[in-house]
Amino acid sequence: MTLLTIDQAKEDLMKCDQSFMIHDKVFHSRLMLGTGKYKSTDEALDSIHASQASIVTVAVRRLQNSHHLDQDSILRSLPLDSVWLLPNTAGCTTVQEAIRVASLGNELCKRLGQLDNNFVKLEVIADPQYLLPDPIGTLKAAEYLVNKGYNVLPYMFPDPILAKQLEEIGCCTVMPLGSPIGSGQGLQNIENLHIILETISVPVIIDAGLGTSSDAVKAIEMGASAVLVNSAIAQAHNPIGMARAMHLGVLSGRYAYLAKRMVKSNRAVASSPSTGLLF
Repeated sequence: MTLLTIDQAKEDLMKCDQSFMIHDKVFHSRLMLGTGKYKSTDEALDSIHASQASIVTVAVRRLQNSHHLDQDSILRSLPLDSVWLLPNTAGCTTVQEAIRVASLGNELCKRLGQLDNNFVKLEVIADPQYLLPDPIGTLKAAEYLVNKGYNVLPYMFPDPILAKQLEEIGCCTVMPLGSPIGSGQGLQNIENLHIILETISVPVIIDAGLGTSSDAVKAIEMGASAVLVNSAIAQAHNPIGMARAMHLGVLSGRYAYLAKRMVKSNRAVASSPSTGLLF
């Protein structure tokens, strides 16, 4: 039996898999990466490369009072011909602030050459202690931005009703948190996530709280279209190694999702045949 290399396995998976599409754009990877918390620009770029992510998100507010747009920045070093930039409104606490920062993010994409990029990861977080997204503010900001022609990817608490409302106003994905942002607790609120996955037709991207590759496997096995990871890679002892692990975890999870797991039994079931025995 011939063993598949990682690249062959990925190619084999793509042949039998449906495309991961957001709005009308197809992406080859179901792993999305953040760019914060890395020790250096080189470490961030090497991790992004190792992850083989198609989408990289960047906090627009972090760029406003910095020199991140110079020639040495992550943005200027990213291979933007193969990586799709996802500006986000992280740090925004009000609807008005999120809308303004989304507009700046859109201008940033245009300046960097992605002229058809109208994507925005919407975050409205008024809670400074637990960093939970504001459901009402998120819904209001999302509706405004959708009406202005943005492709909105809203970050949200895993509330099935809110997820349906965001889908109905025209958001191109929903992004429920796995657990509190930066916590590394993995997937919490599993039942709510299952309901969202069962009832939402746009891509569901699990965002925030993943701690290691097994969390990514579980999220994709459940049926999530993708996962977004930042702290789990940036704060790992070996970020580049963890980026590779996340890449493989997403592939493994997708294989398992497509294969459909066996039915669980409440008692042992013999795997050896019970007929044709010698004794």
